[in-house]
Amino acid sequence: MTGVLISVFIGYATIVLGVMAALAIVMLSALVLLQIFYFSNPKSTLYALISYCFLYGILMREVGGPIPYGTLIEVLIGFCWVVSIVKVPIHEWGVVKTDLFYILLFWFALSVLEVINPAGASVMGWLQEIRSAALYPFIIVPVAYLLFNSNKDLNLFLKMILVYSVFAALNGIKQLHFGLSSGEQAFLDQGAANTHVLFGKLRVFSFYSEAGQFGASQAQMSLMALILALGPFKWWKRVLLLIGALLMFYGMLISGTRGALFALVVGAFVAIVLSKRFKAMIQGGVAAVLFLCFLKFTSIGNGNYQIYRLRTALDPQDASLNVRLHTQQVLAEYMSTIPFGGGLGVLGAAGNMYNQDKFLSTIQPDSYWVKIWAMYGVVGLTIWIGIMMYILGKCCGIVWKLKDPGLRIKCIALTAGFAGIFFCSYGNEVINTMPSSIVVYISWVFVFISPKLDRDILEQNLI
Repeated sequence: MTGVLISVFIGYATIVLGVMAALAIVMLSALVLLQIFYFSNPKSTLYALISYCFLYGILMREVGGPIPYGTLIEVLIGFCWVVSIVKVPIHEWGVVKTDLFYILLFWFALSVLEVINPAGASVMGWLQEIRSAALYPFIIVPVAYLLFNSNKDLNLFLKMILVYSVFAALNGIKQLHFGLSSGEQAFLDQGAANTHVLFGKLRVFSFYSEAGQFGASQAQMSLMALILALGPFKWWKRVLLLIGALLMFYGMLISGTRGALFALVVGAFVAIVLSKRFKAMIQGGVAAVLFLCFLKFTSIGNGNYQIYRLRTALDPQDASLNVRLHTQQVLAEYMSTIPFGGGLGVLGAAGNMYNQDKFLSTIQPDSYWVKIWAMYGVVGLTIWIGIMMYILGKCCGIVWKLKDPGLRIKCIALTAGFAGIFFCSYGNEVINTMPSSIVVYISWVFVFISPKLDRDILEQNLI
């Protein structure tokens, strides 16, 4: 009876108010159903957030319009919080009280204080920049602690990010070999071609914000897939992981993102050390050195533009590298007088929009480390690097003590991926950009709760 009444109401609305009214009613009904589903399945809200952070670039380019697709990330995070408050019992909130939460709280508080930075940067620029610089980790990590608490959650998280990344690699291959969609071409026509078409060659960006983010993420995911392919899993899973790793490595190459090389090198080094296998350390170290020597001291493969561009990452005479070094020299002289930086949003996109009267807005940050330095000063940069190194060191210490081989290899992959993205951010803005940022934040949580997961697995095996 209810269904009949709803159908009659929609039909009447269509006749009186038009098709758009009926569509609005249908969309509202769908939204209500989604809310019922999410409140019945709280974890699904966080999975939806992860999915959106990977895929919203498709909507932004192919659908477009006045919808604030980036701001919808905060809406989804807020919904995760609402569901957590309603569904998670108050006695379980104690899991959030960890050193990871408190250091992120400290960084967020420091970032809030930057609004009164004496350099006088725009409040609107500060509001724009604090979201990715400090707000996202501060509000994503606690909700991940509340909603993710099992090995099943970890497995699904890994499957999701790897599947989405393989999908991104395939879309990138499509861009290079079969052409761009209308939305992708419009992205280039609106100014992105200046940085994404070099010497007539496309720097592939897939459905990510730009090629730098795509290449770094592909390097991170390729490394993680390769590490997991060496784990104690069924043979067909390892084969799929290896195929995925190769696809994503190719995705990294065609992005033309030279800094992504260091995500592979640093991440691989961390993984080899955490493996605790002396033989693997030697073999992995030799393989890494040979690969770098191949790039540095030979010209083999230079006929392939992607290999040639990757090789320039190790060329100290590279023009792009020297421009960046010169920029850092200029910045060092200017920053010597402002130890607390020029304020959040003083450079980059927010700087161009809200702080055009400031000298720092003329600086192209390129590196996220440089951006932190310019915004927070040498004091803030030291604190930020200290926080990142503490988290990395804590992750390594936790992984070192894990007993279950399967859980251990998963956490090695997460830790190595974080290490790679962190050091890769010296050359590009990646750790502060979706989807790399949400992958890193949730990776922290899974590694930090892995001792509990390890105990759960041990207890299950004893039963």
